[in-house]
Amino acid sequence: MAMLTRSRTFFKTLIPNTFRTISTFTFLCQEPQLAEPSISDSTPLPPNPSSGSPLYQQNWRNPIPNSVLDQSLVPLDFLHQTPSSKIQSLSRTLDVQSLMNVFADWMTSRRWADMKQLFEFWIRSLDRNGKPNRPDVNLYNHYLRANLENGATAGELLDLVAQMEDYMVVPNTASFNLVLKAMYQAKETVAAEKLLERMLQAGKESLPNEESYELITGMFFLTNQIDAALKYLDMTLKSGYMVSMRVFTECVWSCVNAGRLDTLASIIERCKAMDQNKALCPSWNLCNYIADVAMQADNSKLAFYALEFLAKWIARGENARPPVLLSVDEGLVVSALGTAARTYSATLVDASWAILRRSLRQKKAPNSESYLGKIYAYASLGNLQRAFSTLHEFESAYGNSTKASDQDMFSPFTSLYPLVVASSKNGFETLDSVCAS
Repeated sequence: MAMLTRSRTFFKTLIPNTFRTISTFTFLCQEPQLAEPSISDSTPLPPNPSSGSPLYQQNWRNPIPNSVLDQSLVPLDFLHQTPSSKIQSLSRTLDVQSLMNVFADWMTSRRWADMKQLFEFWIRSLDRNGKPNRPDVNLYNHYLRANLENGATAGELLDLVAQMEDYMVVPNTASFNLVLKAMYQAKETVAAEKLLERMLQAGKESLPNEESYELITGMFFLTNQIDAALKYLDMTLKSGYMVSMRVFTECVWSCVNAGRLDTLASIIERCKAMDQNKALCPSWNLCNYIADVAMQADNSKLAFYALEFLAKWIARGENARPPVLLSVDEGLVVSALGTAARTYSATLVDASWAILRRSLRQKKAPNSESYLGKIYAYASLGNLQRAFSTLHEFESAYGNSTKASDQDMFSPFTSLYPLVVASSKNGFETLDSVCAS
């Protein structure tokens, strides 16, 4: 044993770090060696949730290299830019068409402030050829609308329209209509009238259209300047444009409230003569109001148009699915027949009776007052044949009534007195003509 120990010491002295003795004796001293670190090819450990890192680079055996971040499609500096800086960066990448597409997308989400800012950055930028960006009229009109929606005044919009010349862009009708909208909101009637005159004189591209006349006509109706409103409504009809339902309704209300019933009847007559305006029809309640006012004023022409409008509503209701059955109040018809008798309007008599029949839908006979009103109307017109024909219908409907109140309905001294007077107007000659027919 002593010899082996000395031999081991001797070899270590001769050649250190080259040979290592091997011993089979378990009780000999061992020299521990640290294992060299090695990277395992196995699956890395799961991330440490307490690290707080979104990429989980801590406590990984194979951490994600930072080079992945450098290869991102969106630069990190862009993500940290302010909204204004992002819009400015975007403006350098767009041409006219692509800018129009961006505007179309932003208009749906009502990003008017962003549209305004993007255009202002874009107009100061250069295109791909190094030349200043130049808008067309449609693109500039989008910019005008963005300013309008952001609360720009009519004066500010006029200044922007004037700047269009700097970009060699000629304003068109749509450009001026945006200014008219601002004037409509502020009820600037004097400025609107001057602007419309400018549009008429500027050329073909800026002539007023339906929207132009609607804005200025509606503005004058709202400010109760009826004569000026009727002037531009007349220009609308002469130009062959369609009158909007809003302007037509405002016209009806204004004329009725101002007592301009003949004027209203004339406008309705002109609208009926035009294919694009003959479908105009006020609301059901407004039609009843027109009829009532017209009958009180004994305006048979306007009363006839009111009944026509009511007949349209009844037809629409019957054609709807499911049907909506509208009916005219019979008292209104009696009033219409009285107006027809006083104004000698056979047309109003026929229209009144027709709409009454349609309202009743053959479910009941007209009231006795309606029959007497029709007889009185025909008697005043001198149409005794139709008067006695109506009397015959009246007798068929109420001749067998046992009510005490109905006994006087056929009295020649009370209910039928107008017919008696008309029949005796020319003595027996009148009665003979009736009997002969």
